[in-house]
Amino acid sequence: MRARAGLLLNLAVTLLAGSHAATLSAQSEPLEDLARFPRTTIEIVSGTAHHRIDAWVADSEAHKRQGLMYVRELTASQGMLFTQCCSGIWMRNTYIELDIVFVHEGRITKIAARAKPFDEHTIGADGPVDAVIELKGGEAEVLKLKPGDRVSWQDPH
Repeated sequence: MRARAGLLLNLAVTLLAGSHAATLSAQSEPLEDLARFPRTTIEIVSGTAHHRIDAWVADSEAHKRQGLMYVRELTASQGMLFTQCCSGIWMRNTYIELDIVFVHEGRITKIAARAKPFDEHTIGADGPVDAVIELKGGEAEVLKLKPGDRVSWQDPH
């Protein structure tokens, strides 16, 4: 019982209102408060519509490993941008549904809508990828995003 309680304690995270601060991840690696991640605004042009997403930038290996793990809410105008990234994403320790948007050469190439929380299967890009954007689950449909839409952002550094 004591060992189980200790394991649960090691897996516990504290989420502070508005700051998404967390203390430990399942890998016992300290999580960084999202407020300390670099930020950028993602611009998406879909037909005649222009959308702006306020995004945290996962630009280091530690940030990429952390992503949106343990975040319990995300607004429609928020997201995470993974730069110089991966050919796939998983939902380990992710509490909320996400839309996974794969980007190559400034264009959306694939959207994996409503990725399921805690699913450890890799969601693949199905081709070359320069960046991945995570949005609130269902938001890609609300915004009517589709492959071919233009995507841009400023490097926060």
